[in-house]
Amino acid sequence: MNKIYKLKVDNGYYLFKLGKLLADNNISINQLMRDTNTDFKVLKRLMTGELVRIDIFVIARLCDYFNCKIEDIIEYVHK
Repeated sequence: MNKIYKLKVDNGYYLFKLGKLLADNNISINQLMRDTNTDFKVLKRLMTGELVRIDIFVIARLCDYFNCKIEDIIEYVHK
């Protein structure tokens, strides 16, 4: 499974890195779901970039959980 997903947009692309964080920390998506009280579908969409909007409260929970910055989860790269 690809651990970082790339989503191209008009002037750059997004990198969705949640899968890499899970792999690097040896944590399953089910464990993350239980530990952060976050819906499986929400986490899966954050992993693959198949989302319409981003919930800042979910991002905050994930940043707290992994003790990381937002760009460790989602990064925008401008061309």
